[in-house]
Amino acid sequence: MNQYTFNNKVIMMIMAIILLGSCAVPKEANRFKEIELPNSFADKKDTVSLAQLDLKTFFSDTTLYGLIETAIENNPDIQKALRRIMMAQAQLQMAHNARLPVLDAVASGGFNKFGKYTIDGVGNFDTNLSPNINKDQRIPVLTPDLFLGFRSNWEVDVWGKLNDQKKAALSRSYASEKERQWLTTQLAAQVASMYYELLALDSELDILNKNLRLQEDALEVVKIQKSGGRATELAVQQFESQLYTTRSYIVGLKQSVIKTENELNLLLGRLPQPIKRTVPIFSQSVLAAIHTGLPSQLLIRRPDIQASQLKLMAAGFDVRAAKKSFLPSLNITPYTAFNSFNASMMLTPASIAYGILGSVSGPVWNRGRLKGMLKEAIATEGEAWFDYQQSVFRAYQEVVTCMSAISNNKDLFDLKKKQVSVLESAVKTARELYVTGYASYLEVITAQKGALETQLESVATYKNVLLSQVDLYRALGGGWQ
Repeated sequence: MNQYTFNNKVIMMIMAIILLGSCAVPKEANRFKEIELPNSFADKKDTVSLAQLDLKTFFSDTTLYGLIETAIENNPDIQKALRRIMMAQAQLQMAHNARLPVLDAVASGGFNKFGKYTIDGVGNFDTNLSPNINKDQRIPVLTPDLFLGFRSNWEVDVWGKLNDQKKAALSRSYASEKERQWLTTQLAAQVASMYYELLALDSELDILNKNLRLQEDALEVVKIQKSGGRATELAVQQFESQLYTTRSYIVGLKQSVIKTENELNLLLGRLPQPIKRTVPIFSQSVLAAIHTGLPSQLLIRRPDIQASQLKLMAAGFDVRAAKKSFLPSLNITPYTAFNSFNASMMLTPASIAYGILGSVSGPVWNRGRLKGMLKEAIATEGEAWFDYQQSVFRAYQEVVTCMSAISNNKDLFDLKKKQVSVLESAVKTARELYVTGYASYLEVITAQKGALETQLESVATYKNVLLSQVDLYRALGGGWQ
């Protein structure tokens, strides 16, 4: 064995040791425990869920449903979500094409002047002296280098790194669609909530206007009694003050109507305009029974949970790809072209050249950077896990809270109805007693004030029942179908 062969073998052994050493993949135990949910909501095992109802069925008010449809079609946030889906699909396309060979059409030209004591210079000089070449094959001192053809490069996905990157992009693409679905659910709930707010304001205005007329009548009675010496100026002033208070409430409510309409129009993606209302608030249907399904069904019905889960999967694929970056990569680089130093012979069959090069490379000095990228990927996966956990816990908490809110608001509304009935009778009684002289004007004012406040509270309570239903529908994952 000569010295040259021995040196070559030593060099090859050293390179193999370095390459194999660089292929060692850091091991990272990064498993997450499974989230366990209760078997039922409030000990109520119900396999039927409100989330199974589509928007048109759940929102029976056709005017409200039309507003929701308009919002879904025109809302800027929905439109931005669609653009994010397009971006995710573009990233998926890039990740998919990264696994395929790159093919470039190349046209290049240049000149070289080789020195007399360079390898190419000596070789060209010697070649030109050869009797085996013709005049077209003689190499000029100023040597052109003309290339017209194709070059390709292909990283063979030996370890599946590129496939993992594609799976990560695919998961994120699905997640962006789930985020759009969740945004649709939230938007429908927001539109319904504002619509019910408008109905409540309409009802409150109606109550105030009715009370205003009654207060105006009461003021006239007091003025007549004053002229007859049966009432004082103080009584007249108190009734007038109550009248102005009611009128100021009406002005404030009218402004609230305009503000709420404008906010709703913003959700609908249009400029301010009046919002049509057909069915009054007390004619809006209340759920006869609450069907929530099972807690485990939230995992497949809530788009936000599914989006978080898909992002967690994508982060997991990123970790796998980051680990495989430590392994050697195989690249194949073929080409075929017309290649010549003689322009007149460029496009002849004799100038056709082709070749292929295969290479295996592994990280050596850049392992620190790859370790940093792996740590970042692992941390991102951990963050995605806690986002997923939080979305599951939040969903369960929202359902339980909404169930309680519906039940309590229904009970509260029943009590308010009874209270309104009693106070309306009290107002009638106070006025009759006042006219006959058995009650003071303060008792009449107190009775009227109490009745008005309770009527307004009754409207607010019924509105809260409707809002709780909408929140439950959203919390269960309904509204995006």
